[in-house]
Amino acid sequence: MTFVLKPQTMAEKILSRRGDRVVYAGDLAVVEVDQVMVVDSIAQSFIERMQKDLAAVPRYPERVSIVVDHVAPASTVSVAQAQKEAREYAAQTGVALFDVGRGICHQVLMEEGLARPGWIVLGSDSHSTTYGAVAAFGTGMGATDIALAAASGKTWLRVPESVKVTFTGELRPGVSAKDVALEMIRTLGADGATYQSIEIHAGDRFTRGERMTLANLCVEAGAKVGLVVPGGEILTMYDVPDWVYPDDGAVYVQQIELDLGVLNPRMSAPSEVDNVHDVSELRGLKVDQVFIGTCTNGRLEDLHAAAEVLKGHKVSPGTRLLVIPASSQVMEAAMEDGTLLTLQRAGAVLGTPGCGPCMGRHQGVLAPGEVCVSTSNRNFIGRMGDKDAQIYLASPAVAAATAVMGRIALPGDVG
Repeated sequence: MTFVLKPQTMAEKILSRRGDRVVYAGDLAVVEVDQVMVVDSIAQSFIERMQKDLAAVPRYPERVSIVVDHVAPASTVSVAQAQKEAREYAAQTGVALFDVGRGICHQVLMEEGLARPGWIVLGSDSHSTTYGAVAAFGTGMGATDIALAAASGKTWLRVPESVKVTFTGELRPGVSAKDVALEMIRTLGADGATYQSIEIHAGDRFTRGERMTLANLCVEAGAKVGLVVPGGEILTMYDVPDWVYPDDGAVYVQQIELDLGVLNPRMSAPSEVDNVHDVSELRGLKVDQVFIGTCTNGRLEDLHAAAEVLKGHKVSPGTRLLVIPASSQVMEAAMEDGTLLTLQRAGAVLGTPGCGPCMGRHQGVLAPGEVCVSTSNRNFIGRMGDKDAQIYLASPAVAAATAVMGRIALPGDVG
């Protein structure tokens, strides 16, 4: 008997390769896991599941990483105790530990080569979709599923349907990958790709860092995974297997095209990520705090974009500017090329590489009624502090211009 295989999407191909059979959307797949990532905020729960519930140790310690990034350095005694336990567990089991100051989990794993084309990377953080930037099937899971994956080396997944997003045209000056990602979410809606794979066809456009921004924000449309078809510098940075590319004729539940050539700088207004507007529509709103950083936009190219706007200017009186590099490598590079000096001279407050105030636990939480422009990925009520604070999401260049003007602004508004 001859079997004819149907064309496959990227998600179907990766889950087929890492499993024991060919699978398609809707199938259940049991797959090998290439990397399990645990963040500090869930480490205690993970360790408890491993030791008490499963009575197990990681089957492949070299495939497990613990990253101290969400509240780093520790802000309370209880947080310090949890981080101490994570360090002790790593020492006992031989799993990798990336401690305070190394940086944000997704940035660190990418820098360390722990996410690669065709791999499956599970993270105890919802923005683990970031790994799709290099065509790795990255997705977030809770403590129990993460522990089971670490103990067995495997996980099970329902193979997601795929949404095909194709970019046409070229970006105009002043428009960034963050603007593209926000427009994509506006088009799809906050639940427009729930438990689906967003497969992004970008050609050779975008650097690895920009692709990380695109894949990172896919979860804000509800996606299980965001996969960017390899192209551009990805082909020189990685050994990309031929099989990872989607087939002609693959089945998608939805297909959209975005013309980059007509896109203006975009901003997400409170309190849903898909509440996206042209920045010009929101220009002039007074802002108390600007935050540049996170796994979405804390990379060196993001700091460069901010420094280009801030150079020769000062942060407006009454507005605070926090800048937190995504990793120690980013911070060192920004030291060496003078970027941090430019930011410091402009009046920025520099923080330890890590998540910073993104999840509202330390290093710049917001007071009632305050307005913040952030380069992060979520603007939900209470996300960065008080429930009555307001969060606007924007690119690093728009954030920097806003810091100089003290009000929502475009880079061209800075004299």
